[in-house]
Amino acid sequence: MSGLEQVTSGQYLTFLERALPRIHVAAVLALCVTMGPIQSLAWGQYSDQKLEHWLQRFPDSDTNRDGRLTSEEADVFRKSMRRGSAAAKTGAAKSTVKRGKAGAPREFPVDPGWNADRFPDQAVCYRTPEEIAKLYPDFVSVPETVDGSLRIVGTGHSFMTPGYGTLPKIAKAAGFNQQTLLVHTGGGITGSARYKWEQENGIFEFAGRPKPKLLSSIANGQWDVMMWGPYFNDRTDYYRCWIDFCLKFNPEMKFYLSDAWPQLYQLEEIPKSEEQLSFDVISRMGVERHATFASVIKELNKDYPGKVFVLPTSDAMVLAAKAYHRDELPGVEGIHKLIGGKERSLWRDQLGHLGPGFERLEGYVFYATLYGRSPEFIDGDLRFGGSPNYPSEKLDRAFRRIAWQSVVNNALSGVLDTNENGIDDNRE
Repeated sequence: MSGLEQVTSGQYLTFLERALPRIHVAAVLALCVTMGPIQSLAWGQYSDQKLEHWLQRFPDSDTNRDGRLTSEEADVFRKSMRRGSAAAKTGAAKSTVKRGKAGAPREFPVDPGWNADRFPDQAVCYRTPEEIAKLYPDFVSVPETVDGSLRIVGTGHSFMTPGYGTLPKIAKAAGFNQQTLLVHTGGGITGSARYKWEQENGIFEFAGRPKPKLLSSIANGQWDVMMWGPYFNDRTDYYRCWIDFCLKFNPEMKFYLSDAWPQLYQLEEIPKSEEQLSFDVISRMGVERHATFASVIKELNKDYPGKVFVLPTSDAMVLAAKAYHRDELPGVEGIHKLIGGKERSLWRDQLGHLGPGFERLEGYVFYATLYGRSPEFIDGDLRFGGSPNYPSEKLDRAFRRIAWQSVVNNALSGVLDTNENGIDDNRE
């Protein structure tokens, strides 16, 4: 399926994040080394191989977000990075967590069209399935599965990518061999539910340029679940549009919103040591994060009773922090790499991306919530690539246990296990 991020029976196509978390002088120097003396070359003199390499290293260079880096974009990006380097050297580029000048934007303009009674008439969502298919003919349609595997569509950003990458392997190891995962992702704000709705429909800043990767498949296929990654200043309207469209063609679908996890911007300033990132501090941050998106889920369930649930990734990371402080995460060396400098930490950068190995934890949370089963029941070890020794078997089992605890202890997950047998009471 050309151009589609489809995962069936354990296959996954990773999409690059298009938002650099922060401009560093080192990154600029690396860019200059790898891209060479661009100024001396005319447009179009770069090989496709080099452009692809640069795109992978510097995804934000793709300014028009079409997934292809041109020579002109490469040159413009290099110049902008050099300007950023000069500012950093003078101290002008210094930022704090409180101001939020680094990483994904937390304050941004939203098109006033979101306050209108309906979207512009040219919106793809108003077209028939046949018309949508003509706009995007490579839609995915799969029959009902016989083994209980779910047919899933989703949007999201780099906080969702780890789970999207590991979920197929986890589901397959659990015996769900027919799962389909079709996602339309982007880096930072470009992966938000609002942004993807505008992009898919060809409205507002995308007027005349619809890209209905998901809409075409939803309208012309059968699906069970839709998943989203959260974003700053989310409104229920950003999800209602997706829900209404999905239910129009797939009335039995259910919807899941991740609540992300604690991030450093929630603190007044970056801690000077990991001692300041105690379990109590992280727990309070987690409560704050969950509450933000729990309100969205509760509001949506007023109009769509029993349809919208949380993917409690925030609870899982808080429990992981608790386990770390109790020395129950073998091999994990720190809480936050930015603070403690340890590679094998829960989080690895200022924006809050997961540390190595924790993509498993997010995948287990996804699995436990969607299928209502404890990942502790999965036999044997799962191979996700990377180091053969990390995470260890003991750490992997800890992740499975934490995932199930976070799911069954969150009332918004929709999963109950009153008899503690590791299976959702409503699915026994």
